[in-house]
Amino acid sequence: MTENAWVQCIAYFAAVIGFGALYGPYMARVYEGKPGWLGRVFGPVESALYRLSGVDPDEGMGWKTYAAAALLFNMLGVFAVYALQRLQGLLPLNPAGFGAVAAHSAFNTAASFATNTNWQGYGGETTMSYLTQMLGLTVQNFLSAAAGMAVLAAFIRGLRARETENLGNFWADMVRTTLYILLPLSLVMAVVLVWQGVPQDFKPAAKAAMVETVHYDNNGKPASTDEQDIPLGPAASQIAIKQLGTNGGGYYNVNSAHPLENPTPLSNFVECWAILALAAACCIMFGVMVEDRRQGWAILAAMTVILVPMVLFCAVCEQRGNPLVAALGVSTQAVEGPAATSGGNMEGKEVRFGIADSALWAVTTTAASNGSVDSMHDSYTPLGGLIPLFMMQLGEVVYGGVGSGLYGMLVFVLVAVFVAGLMVGRTPEYLGKKIEAFEMKMASVVVLIMPILALVPTALAVVSASAKASLANPGAHGFSEILYAFTSMANNNGSAFAGLTANVPFYDILGGFVMLLGRYWIMVPTLAIAGSLSRKKIVPAGEGTLPTHTPLFVGLLVGVVLIVGALTFVPALALGPVAEHLMMIGVR
Repeated sequence: MTENAWVQCIAYFAAVIGFGALYGPYMARVYEGKPGWLGRVFGPVESALYRLSGVDPDEGMGWKTYAAAALLFNMLGVFAVYALQRLQGLLPLNPAGFGAVAAHSAFNTAASFATNTNWQGYGGETTMSYLTQMLGLTVQNFLSAAAGMAVLAAFIRGLRARETENLGNFWADMVRTTLYILLPLSLVMAVVLVWQGVPQDFKPAAKAAMVETVHYDNNGKPASTDEQDIPLGPAASQIAIKQLGTNGGGYYNVNSAHPLENPTPLSNFVECWAILALAAACCIMFGVMVEDRRQGWAILAAMTVILVPMVLFCAVCEQRGNPLVAALGVSTQAVEGPAATSGGNMEGKEVRFGIADSALWAVTTTAASNGSVDSMHDSYTPLGGLIPLFMMQLGEVVYGGVGSGLYGMLVFVLVAVFVAGLMVGRTPEYLGKKIEAFEMKMASVVVLIMPILALVPTALAVVSASAKASLANPGAHGFSEILYAFTSMANNNGSAFAGLTANVPFYDILGGFVMLLGRYWIMVPTLAIAGSLSRKKIVPAGEGTLPTHTPLFVGLLVGVVLIVGALTFVPALALGPVAEHLMMIGVR
């Protein structure tokens, strides 16, 4: 690790945590219906939306009603995005004249964007019209992120409530999240990105003169290819919310490695910062809403304790490079930030970002259920690529998606509290609520469904001829590509090992259902836990109560998260990245 790399990492986490400390209390006020001065700006819009839809924002919902509303709204989003893709050839704002997207690809993309996954088996700039990008994908980036944050707000209300069924109103939570939290930040970030050179227009593709002719006709003679098309369009607005909402779907095919989607070092820092910014703020918001900020800081500390070593380990693995390349006598010298050079594995990485920024982005995006990339994970060293994969396999609870990451981590908190209770022989409690059989059954569903959705489809793919035909690499790395794909979809992440051609019926259809189940089969049990807790009395803390804001509990929580992930996925990792690493260093 160079000095430049250390400075970048320290500045990055300081910016993320500092923002979370400032923005979290404001988010708590939003969910209490007190958005401050922004209420004067967007308040009339909020009131108009309630009147038009016939919603009473003060009407409380039990967990079943809240879950039904969330599922209905999200399924409507699936149908809307599917229809836009199938009909885009007949709709306006389509300067490239793109036709209908294939049915299997349209289903996969619709499921992907509605579930906050943003898995993309297509090239956005060569497949989607401007209208589909804006009305379909960008809108779902807002709504899917808002749905996760709304469920988090309901879960927090369940923890702090006393003998009530009321978890809040889903429709009011969605409107307030979008208007007061996501939209203002996205507007500011989009302006910053436009300033840095990201396109935001409705112009057709620009024409650039070619330096040399690169195509040939059937007779082997140079063809007339004097120009290259450079796709433009409303990119900045989608990129802002894709990062802030931990969506991750890129406007361009290579995502934030594209020079128009991420043109400068400043845009790279801002986009990477946005991956974790709201997830960190959610932790502080939680502490404010339960009236004990120590609880939020403890959870944020546990997440950071896991994340930082993973970032450093990935960076070190990439800095060490590939010994097989070194054995060939190929130079591995590379630019690493301003006026600095170092060796390492630069394959698949932008020279303008270097190894440190690439590793930081790769690990944070897979920790945070974002899935955007500024380098190609498929080109990482085996152990360097193992880290992004393992971060997803922890359940996307290390920061995680906005809302969904924290409510997933809170489920692990309940498991940790339960384990501690078993150790001392007393009924476990969290924030004054007894954790009993029903909560642990639902927590078990939340913890176990993701490994099932990741491992079972992986097993099906490795025995399916049509699935294996999509692989560009045989052996251990090919297995890693399949495992990464279904781990990504089951965790609603969206990143991929690019050596797998996934835009085929097998992966599109099976992956679409994996994404839907991975989102909602976890969301519904989480709301069931919230509903159960909301009906309970608050039990005063006693001498035997386990403090859940201390370093001891942070360590216990970290251990539970890592042990569950390790026990579940280590055998699969041994067949993929670990086996590939052993072959790389000559172990047979």
